[in-house]
Amino acid sequence: MKSISVQSLTDMFHLEVLAGTDGMERKITRHQTHRPGLEFVGYFDFFPMERVQVLGRKEITYLLTLSVEERMLHIGNIVKYHPPCFIVTSGQQEIPYLTLFCNQEGIPLLRTTETTTEFIAKLNSYLVKALAPEMSIHAVCVNVSGIGILLRGKSGIGKSETAHTLIRRGHRFVADDIVVLKKLGPATLLGTHNEITREFLALRSIGLINVVRQYGRTAFQDETRIVLDIELCPWKEDSLNNELEAVPQFTEYLGIQIPHIEVQLQPGRDVASLIEAAANNWYLRQLGYSAAEEFMKRVEDEMQS
Repeated sequence: MKSISVQSLTDMFHLEVLAGTDGMERKITRHQTHRPGLEFVGYFDFFPMERVQVLGRKEITYLLTLSVEERMLHIGNIVKYHPPCFIVTSGQQEIPYLTLFCNQEGIPLLRTTETTTEFIAKLNSYLVKALAPEMSIHAVCVNVSGIGILLRGKSGIGKSETAHTLIRRGHRFVADDIVVLKKLGPATLLGTHNEITREFLALRSIGLINVVRQYGRTAFQDETRIVLDIELCPWKEDSLNNELEAVPQFTEYLGIQIPHIEVQLQPGRDVASLIEAAANNWYLRQLGYSAAEEFMKRVEDEMQS
């Protein structure tokens, strides 16, 4: 199971450490946060103790209405479950009782000046990506007109050169050689780089180029949702290449089926244009349009007339 440390979270969001410094290497394994409202009134049947606990104005204000004895009891009941950490939002100050308990139990108590709603939205988004199941594949990842595409094929087939042509046509580069795939949901696959290769594209006979420095910031993006898997392969003389509509093929990554297209290479073929056409065709299909279906309908209408 993937995890990140509380220290990593603290560094990422520039959080203030108020207590529990001995527990900064505690692991976070769940991508959702929790606001302990019911738990403060004594209901623990479904307490997600493994989640980051966020304390907003509502929680802190409620605790301040209690007597000292009640407050200590309720906080002690939650702390004994040893969640990864507590984060207080909106820069709230009246929390010395939390500091006492967190220091005793070695649970980090952190604080942000951001509002509860804004901070939870950012934190949940970060945790989903940071803790998502992932795998690395040998490929190139590009974003063509807002559509995330994997370009695969044997070494030397022309993946990077094709990506370079797409970049020059105004599309965006994501990753070369090593593409990291992350599963963000049952049907959502994210493609990104591995940080080391960020912004770099390797072109045979030329070497490495920095896409951002050469073509500007708009030529690169950190990640994209993958919706097409395109494999570049040598031309096959005996294959059927002019069918009206290919039988749908899929490639599976992390349990997610991604539509697969095979593009055969031959001197003179404009591969970048074919990839643009494939991306646009996929988009039209999402809108319910099929050129093959429209063509067949015209044929049928002509035969009936």
